[in-house]
Amino acid sequence: MTDVRTEDAPATSERNRDPTGDFIWYELLTSDADGAKAFYDSVVGWNIDAQASFPNGYRMIGRSDGKFAGGLLPIDDEMQQHGARPGWLGYINVEDVDRSVASIKAAGGEAQMGPTDIPNVGRIAMVTDPQGAAFYVMKPTPPADDPSAASDVFSPDQQQRVGWNELQTTDVEAARRFYGEQFGWGSDEFMDMGEMGKYRFFDHHGQRLGALFNADHGQTPHFRFYIRVPSISAAKETVEKKGGTVHMGPHQVPTGDWILVGSDPQGAEFALVGGE
Repeated sequence: MTDVRTEDAPATSERNRDPTGDFIWYELLTSDADGAKAFYDSVVGWNIDAQASFPNGYRMIGRSDGKFAGGLLPIDDEMQQHGARPGWLGYINVEDVDRSVASIKAAGGEAQMGPTDIPNVGRIAMVTDPQGAAFYVMKPTPPADDPSAASDVFSPDQQQRVGWNELQTTDVEAARRFYGEQFGWGSDEFMDMGEMGKYRFFDHHGQRLGALFNADHGQTPHFRFYIRVPSISAAKETVEKKGGTVHMGPHQVPTGDWILVGSDPQGAEFALVGGE
């Protein structure tokens, strides 16, 4: 990355095995599960379950390697009445969900869905940060036959996984404090984008998770997740062929990767990263 600057950054520690503060799951809320399957299977190469795995219609998002990239949750009428709209949400690992929710609320965030147990999966809660960006906190239940299992849904360089977590916010300094205090994320390194401000990088346990920056005028604060694909130009053609819309890109970023941002046929924003 070129022109990256540091403000009193501590020495980077080696990545340890503590998953607390990591992104460990990604979830698509959609108004049309079959339509979303057809779109993302074609664009990303996933194999989203054709049938629900749980009573609420939840489907698992399968990768080509036989593992999972996340899940898909259909939006029902009750969810719509409470304001649910198509979109992607991330899950952050915490040691204690109830304690984390209390801390987030004390810091100015809100609980959209209180702590809830999902049998054989874990305890979760949906929250927003003080600026309104939504995410889940989760204490997962590891598989009985693999108690040390670790999530691999986030990877900076592996195909069909989220490779970058980007927060658009209305208050960069407040968001830096919040995510640093709640999850231990560092944000001292940045790239100066001139009038657009500083593009600040999120680091955790020696790994770069993504970045945060000022939201465009009128944009609601939210996380944007970049899914890695082999070719952005090929993906763009498929996005448009399958009924999606490209809003930004393709264009190259300082790492050498290419990116685009769009919306799927149901209106959920998504982003892609990969080769040209």
